[in-house]
Amino acid sequence: MINTSLLALVLFALVSSITPGPNNLMLMASGANFGVRRTIPHMLGVGIGFAVMIFLVGVGLVGLFELWPPALIVLKVASIGYMLWLAWKIAHSAPPATTDAPSDARPMTFLQAAMFQWVNPKAWTMALTAVTVYAPRHDVPAVLLVALVFGAVNLPSVSTWAAMGTLMRRWLTAPVRLRAFNWTMAALLVGSLAITL
Repeated sequence: MINTSLLALVLFALVSSITPGPNNLMLMASGANFGVRRTIPHMLGVGIGFAVMIFLVGVGLVGLFELWPPALIVLKVASIGYMLWLAWKIAHSAPPATTDAPSDARPMTFLQAAMFQWVNPKAWTMALTAVTVYAPRHDVPAVLLVALVFGAVNLPSVSTWAAMGTLMRRWLTAPVRLRAFNWTMAALLVGSLAITL
């Protein structure tokens, strides 16, 4: 018999991981622009980076915000600035390189995606909620369980968004459509700030 609190944690992880947010929108754009295979480091960076973030938030970072509340404001300002810069980069993404037209456009790396979790407002909301609700005493085994559940659920969820982007890739071969898609993804990324802040 499955523990009901574990089932609730899995459902929370699934719903919060698969719904639109900065990670998923960027992965969809990456899948459309670069394909799933080249987006794999980005996907792994999100999944593993977020699990590490949950663990670190759960075992001590929450205390920093309690000790010095302005740290949360600093984090929000940095997050907004970085997200706006990423939206600009997505909006101005070049089409994927062809054999006769090299491009300097590259998908996000593993490390970039892992580090992005620390300035992603939705990731902070998810991490703080998960730790507060499912590991309220912040003991290491409970926090580790929350992080592992999110790691297991998050990777397939974010991969779905990259795959959706790849499925749209053929339709996006026309530069006008790709430009419209990238601008739409950028606008949704900026819009997601309003939802998560």
